[in-house]
Amino acid sequence: MKKFFCLHGLPRAGNTLLGSIINQNPKVAVTANSIIADMLGELYMLKNTDIFKNFPDHKSFDNVTKSLIQKYYKDWPQEFIIDRSPWGVPINLKFLKEVQDEIKIIVLVRDVPEILASFIKHSKKESTSFVNQFEAKTIEEKCDMLMNQEGQIVKELIGIKHLLDHQPKEMYHIVEYNDLCDDPKGTIEGIYDFLGIYRFNHRYNRLDQFQVNGMKYDDNIVGQNLHTIETNSINSNNYNEFKENVNDILPKSIIEKYNNLNFWKVK
Repeated sequence: MKKFFCLHGLPRAGNTLLGSIINQNPKVAVTANSIIADMLGELYMLKNTDIFKNFPDHKSFDNVTKSLIQKYYKDWPQEFIIDRSPWGVPINLKFLKEVQDEIKIIVLVRDVPEILASFIKHSKKESTSFVNQFEAKTIEEKCDMLMNQEGQIVKELIGIKHLLDHQPKEMYHIVEYNDLCDDPKGTIEGIYDFLGIYRFNHRYNRLDQFQVNGMKYDDNIVGQNLHTIETNSINSNNYNEFKENVNDILPKSIIEKYNNLNFWKVK
């Protein structure tokens, strides 16, 4: 039976980079954005239907939900699966607890203004960026659209807050994006130790673009090169330069508006 772990990561916080590195290990697979949490949620919603309430066959239902994860990844050759979904969101975590006893969640974080600046920078480079498909035209409008209550950033933030405030610390492991850039080896080894997996001798230059089992992101959906990483090396200078450039990319009003959302820093 495969061992299943979770990756709950803010967008633009190094999810693709992390996956590219760890997927060098033939025993471990970090997934792309996954539909597992949604599949599990949709199944549990069926319990609210009149059909199920009329004939509540919980045992047969559990046969499906408790086998979902293993069945989905049955043909994956890796022993350990790290599934990227917003698992910290209360409803997702509730359903996950129904089907899995031991839960360990890697949580990737990054300053919210930096996340917004990264999306804006990409949208300026790539006309195909999903950010450019919004009705929003100004940078302020685009950032506010990215921070809408139904969007991925807010959903991931809600999940992180729920983990920090309501779950045992043993369940989650916070990884700061700048730590991944400044000390990739130490950061990756810390993740292995948290998951209880034997460490692997990874390389931190000459990286491959993210792929798993021969599958890659189709960025025609969200904008060309959204999941493209720098492959030569992991250079902390690039991160520091970007951090300084946030003030040049975003209006001061946006930085001040969203800078207080980095709540994990005070935990």
